[in-house]
Amino acid sequence: MSLEVGLERRTRRRKRRKRRAPLFLLLMLILVAGAGYWYFEWKPSNEQVKPYDGSKQAIVFEGELFQRPYQMEGDQILLPFEFIQEYLDPHIHWEEPSKLVIITTKDKVLRMQSGELVAYLNKKPVDLQVPVTVMDGNRYIPLAPLEKLYPYAFTRHEESGVLRVEKNGYEIQEAHVLKEKESVRLRSEPTHRSPYLAELPGGAVVDVLGEQEDYYRVLSADGISGFLPKKVIEQGEARKVTLELPKDSLPALWKPEGKRINLTWEHVVSRNPNTAEIGSMPGVNVVSPTWFELKDAEGTLANKADPAYVKWAHQRGFQVWGLVTNGFNPDWTRTILSSYDKREKVISQILHYAYLYDLDGINIDFENVYLEEKDKLVQFIRELTPYLHQQGLVVSMDVTIKSTSDMWSRFYDRKALGEVVDYMAVMTYDEHWASSPVAGSVASLPWTENGLRGVLDEVPAEKVLLGVPFYTRLWKEAKQQDGSVKVSSKALSMPTAEKWVKERKLTPQLDEASGQLFVRYQDPADGAVYKMWLEDVSSVQKRMEIVKKYNLAGAASWRRGFEQPAIWEAMDAALQGK
Repeated sequence: MSLEVGLERRTRRRKRRKRRAPLFLLLMLILVAGAGYWYFEWKPSNEQVKPYDGSKQAIVFEGELFQRPYQMEGDQILLPFEFIQEYLDPHIHWEEPSKLVIITTKDKVLRMQSGELVAYLNKKPVDLQVPVTVMDGNRYIPLAPLEKLYPYAFTRHEESGVLRVEKNGYEIQEAHVLKEKESVRLRSEPTHRSPYLAELPGGAVVDVLGEQEDYYRVLSADGISGFLPKKVIEQGEARKVTLELPKDSLPALWKPEGKRINLTWEHVVSRNPNTAEIGSMPGVNVVSPTWFELKDAEGTLANKADPAYVKWAHQRGFQVWGLVTNGFNPDWTRTILSSYDKREKVISQILHYAYLYDLDGINIDFENVYLEEKDKLVQFIRELTPYLHQQGLVVSMDVTIKSTSDMWSRFYDRKALGEVVDYMAVMTYDEHWASSPVAGSVASLPWTENGLRGVLDEVPAEKVLLGVPFYTRLWKEAKQQDGSVKVSSKALSMPTAEKWVKERKLTPQLDEASGQLFVRYQDPADGAVYKMWLEDVSSVQKRMEIVKKYNLAGAASWRRGFEQPAIWEAMDAALQGK
């Protein structure tokens, strides 16, 4: 072999070795990268973090964490006021400046004063282990008395410190960690790379709260929420919270048998009526005399009740629902609704009079109230109703239809009030009121039905009584010297209106717009024009058709003594059956 050939061969070998070196390095880099990728992409995280940011007093409501922890005083749990308000009872009431907590249920009123170890349940003292407390501006309520009022299970886990809260009837899918697994890690996010919160042994039972790709979101037995791979757990049966709740001890709510409610208001100004002069009222089953009226800003009720009237009514088989009015005084009403002590004073008087006069129910008629008192009016009714129910009394309230008027309509929270009271009488009259600038019907049929529908959007039909006017208005339109027309009116009872029509030999004609009979008369002496939309048997029958159409609880008429005798039979025939 020549020297040149040898040199050429060695050169080719060196070139081959140089070509193999980069390939080897590339393979090594791929292996290292793959190992790194596996390490960072597939190797589970071994980092452990504390659940709920380390809080040892977390509240978990049906799997969801509440933003503020509970507090402990000795062995007693204190719940944040906002937690109760958001999850347990939106109607829990905190009153300033007295720092008073008031909780109302269907038959109970619990009052707890901040800092005091004595609470009052339906006016009876109850000892507390810890009081209502304010810490750093946050309000906390002792749990112990609440457990008897609310249908919720409260479970505190010693090891985790978590307080689990679940409503009676809450149902959730259960699962368990596969028994062959020694343990699995509950992770903070649905990925193996996220830190883990706890280790669960094989067979551990969890609640399944949801799923996300290959993971289930679960709640461990001690209240820790996190994620487990689907492959490590097996679905079980549903778990349902079942509590032994106290049986309702309230007397059964009165309802007329086989017919609807036919209530009529008895207007008492200064003296009660001579019952001997009251004729037969077939079909009536409730009378509501206007006996109790607010007379000052201190909460004193004027009392015009008559035991003889109650005896007469009961002998006829009538229920007696005493009416309580605020005197339509907005300033007195504001003062009373803003003070627990004054609300309590009014409530105590109502309870006393209901017992003293053997009443069967109370009818609340608060009108002309400032819009700002809307929520306070609801609170007053919530505080009053349990006591009345405890005495076996029916609770009803009068409301107007919806309108844009603040002090006539908008101050009624009909939905909230309808959830508390037994019946709601809708005052479907005064479409055209006494000082209306234009003449018109007291309650045209379309206006009545439309107004009723607005109330039924918020209140169940089985609680609603349709207001029926037994009066009409005689309108006078008098032309003035300047060419304008002065409109005035006066209210007439049905018999008085009928007499006025007959004296002028008028023939009523059907007014299609109102659905009522209508008369018009021009006085030849002064040229004044008189108009009247009549209330009579025909108009009342049409109102009863509305009661049946919407399957209402019944009707409430204003007022007894303004009707024609034939009205009662017409109403009775329509209100039979349900």
